[in-house]
Amino acid sequence: QLHIVESGGGLAQAGGSLSLACSATGSISSITSMGWFRQAPGKQRELVATVSSSGTTYADSVRGRFTISADNDKLTVSLQMSGLEPEDTAKYYCNIQGLVQGGNIYDHWGRGTQVTVSS
Repeated sequence: QLHIVESGGGLAQAGGSLSLACSATGSISSITSMGWFRQAPGKQRELVATVSSSGTTYADSVRGRFTISADNDKLTVSLQMSGLEPEDTAKYYCNIQGLVQGGNIYDHWGRGTQVTVSS
């Protein structure tokens, strides 16, 4: 089981930049993916960016503007956000997915960090 903490959220102007950081403590057998999701009020939680052994995935809406990086050994994952748009306003959640005892996949979530982009 992991305890996840996100940081770096805040207020930015349109066109600005923010860096989000996720740090986890605990242990996990093996990591299958690490990434970021976001959820705005009244909307479903959506994938922003993930990284796994098979590669990196970005949502179409953020591709070219956001960059994800992860360190499986240190259990950290960051999200560099540039060219922010008001539509990026949401609460961003860190996700670490991995195998636990028994070979089952388990999703670990942080409590989220708010990102607000003004026009």
